[in-house]
Amino acid sequence: MKTIIRKVSMTEKGALLGDKNQYMLEVAPSATKPQIRAAVEAEFGVHVESVNTANYRARSVTTRTRHTTQTQAWKRAIVTLRDGERIEIV
Repeated sequence: MKTIIRKVSMTEKGALLGDKNQYMLEVAPSATKPQIRAAVEAEFGVHVESVNTANYRARSVTTRTRHTTQTQAWKRAIVTLRDGERIEIV
């Protein structure tokens, strides 16, 4: 089974979303919304109300030694939970 949830994103925007009972996750780029919902409910034992996703494309980056490389393409999911439920972040 492939890993759907890669990490819980702890950024400033992610912290502000916590007040609205939402959490920002980095997920596999091929994951669909139903797969993300099922993975969050199974891993954290919570009930998901909605899932919003955003795809980030790979970008070309020039290193300081003038070599050109590419960053990884990734997907971000913002998951809204039922009222009163939380994801404990360790």
